[in-house]
Amino acid sequence: MGGVFNAAYSTFPFLCIAMLVVVHEATHDADIEKCWAVIHELRPHLEHAAFVPQVHEMLREGYHLAYIEIAGQAVAAIGYRRLQYLVHGKHIYIDDLSTLPDHRGNGYAQALLEYVEAQARANRYSCVTLDSGHQRHTAHRLYLNQGFVMIGHHFKKAID
Repeated sequence: MGGVFNAAYSTFPFLCIAMLVVVHEATHDADIEKCWAVIHELRPHLEHAAFVPQVHEMLREGYHLAYIEIAGQAVAAIGYRRLQYLVHGKHIYIDDLSTLPDHRGNGYAQALLEYVEAQARANRYSCVTLDSGHQRHTAHRLYLNQGFVMIGHHFKKAID
């Protein structure tokens, strides 16, 4: 990892697999819109017209959306929150992590995970957590290779 994360800046360079990538924080409409294709790849149920307003609402609630851009296009994105639970203490929870299919295998998801981990370290948080669909075996390999451990199951009950 190249450098020390400074929350005052919206970009942070990482040296990852012999290449320099810049991670951008999406806070403006154009940056959020840039992330649409990447997030839609992971969350196909989302409606395009509602995406930017929903992300703005989530940003007000503490969500962060960061991305890696190649030739003006976001190719990988990560959505995360800073939280505090009794079980984990202060930590970062990753809501979303996705890379466009044509850009997978280039280390972008790893760089985004390292970006979030750098923030957790800088803030002296206890850990980084995430949930992952049981069928996402390639993602699981990435998380395990990055030092994550599987600690449980996540349950959901729809409210009618």
